[in-house]
Amino acid sequence: MGKNVIRRKSLETRSASEADRDGGVQSVDRALSILETLAEDDEGYRLSDLAVRTGLSASTVHRLLATLESRRFVQFDRAESKWHVGVRSFTVGASFARRRNFTAQAIPYLRKLRDLTRETANLAVVDDEFIIVLTRMESREIMRSLTKVGGRVAMVTSGVGKAVLATYSDEDVGAVIRHHGMPRLTAKSIVRPSDLFKELATVRKQGFAVDDEEAQMGLRCVAAVVYNALAEPLAAISVSGMTSRITDERLPEVGRVVRDVAAELTAALGGVTPAVKQD
Repeated sequence: MGKNVIRRKSLETRSASEADRDGGVQSVDRALSILETLAEDDEGYRLSDLAVRTGLSASTVHRLLATLESRRFVQFDRAESKWHVGVRSFTVGASFARRRNFTAQAIPYLRKLRDLTRETANLAVVDDEFIIVLTRMESREIMRSLTKVGGRVAMVTSGVGKAVLATYSDEDVGAVIRHHGMPRLTAKSIVRPSDLFKELATVRKQGFAVDDEEAQMGLRCVAAVVYNALAEPLAAISVSGMTSRITDERLPEVGRVVRDVAAELTAALGGVTPAVKQD
């Protein structure tokens, strides 16, 4: 009987340990969900809004916020009763940009791109099948920025995303579509795989991609890939601006400028730009 008692006690101890571990993982997951939600809006969120957005109870959100605040990952604006991303989140996130050590080298080329086109220039990378904007050089013109620095956007809904997708095989593009779908964000969004594949074939021939009001009406984005030493996509640069400035007549010229500057940045980073396919 002694053996049975020992065995039963061992199982109970293991179950308790597993429960603690699962609870800890759940708390981490919930805390990260709160941080991701706060990062979506620079205006911040009230406690009740965070609870609704995350699907957590107000008491759970408050408990997690208190912990995050003590570590300076979030901060509370008492005047507006809103929570915001804290300075520690910035310092941790900045390590990502430091690891992508080409960001600093890209700045002069983004500035050149902005000055040549008079539009906002962006540098972005792919992370887990999403586009993340690393940095940008703001235009001096009036501009409504669709994606802020650090923001994530689906590959199929952006010019940068299509530029990178054009370097993928059809099988890999199909996998991205299966994972994330093809959302209709505007009346001009590409929502059929066959249409996307045709678009990507055009991108491969001309060396640049265009988001033609597919993510937001009134805005266009022109993008090209920056390659590494193996002729693989390392990042992408783009310009974004209003359709009143990036007109149909001006679009080919802007595309060539973006493509050429991307090739210059590729060379500066020791990369190799594949030859543009011609008919």
